[in-house]
Amino acid sequence: MANDSKARAMPPLGPALMGEFLGTALLIVLGDGVVAADVLLNETSDKMMVTTAWGLAVALAVYACGRLSGGHINPAVTLALAVRGDFARSRVLPYWVAQLLGAFVGAMIVYLDYSEAFRAFEGKEHLVRGAMDRGKLVGTAAGGAGVFATYPIFDSTWRNVFSEFLGTGVLLLGVRSLTDRRNAAPGGYVEPLALGALVWAIGLSLGGLTGYAINPARDLGPRVASALLGWGPSAFLSHGSYFWIPIVGPLVGGLAGSILYDLAIHRHLPAEGTTSPVGEISP
Repeated sequence: MANDSKARAMPPLGPALMGEFLGTALLIVLGDGVVAADVLLNETSDKMMVTTAWGLAVALAVYACGRLSGGHINPAVTLALAVRGDFARSRVLPYWVAQLLGAFVGAMIVYLDYSEAFRAFEGKEHLVRGAMDRGKLVGTAAGGAGVFATYPIFDSTWRNVFSEFLGTGVLLLGVRSLTDRRNAAPGGYVEPLALGALVWAIGLSLGGLTGYAINPARDLGPRVASALLGWGPSAFLSHGSYFWIPIVGPLVGGLAGSILYDLAIHRHLPAEGTTSPVGEISP
């Protein structure tokens, strides 16, 4: 997510893709890991703990790969930056593939670590992996599949799309604000922490309805992993084939948030390096 609003020289594509792959894998290992602890072991039955862990996961992932790849770790960020000309459009698809693969591998690592806990959870809840009833996966947290991907609380399609659209719009508005050197961007080692705090705030404020995927790779990669791990087609069919909403909602919402920032804030800012008047925050 860490990317200046001013285009910069890009690193070689291969190392950049490795950075996105590892950064996104780290995001999922830590993020899905805390969900696994919450659902399977009931160790963090507090929304504050789960959202805090996701925020820290984002910060650590950006620390890991921000210098090398820009630390997008999210196809919605990559798309928004490419549309406004801050990122080479020829790299969008390769970045998306790296992010998706990283999320998939991260989810598989979480399963490897928690596999015994999954079996104990299913035994305790008398669950058959992938079983559905009335169009939904049976059991707590979608029968365990909710450790990996997001599933909504309510069945209103347009409201769920709007929730993901809104959350990702706020995300990109915040990302642009925090990385724009013409604004009051923190820069340096503080920037990844600020981005993590942004995701933390979104989770606490807007994440209750859909689980705030706000990242197509974060949801789709682990969802594919869960399908291969025994939940099968149910991972995609459950909750009215919900899977497409955490893809489309974030991509469109991210574009909207970035465009709103440009129209409402960026174009009115002084040139980079200009000293702000007394009483205003200097970059």
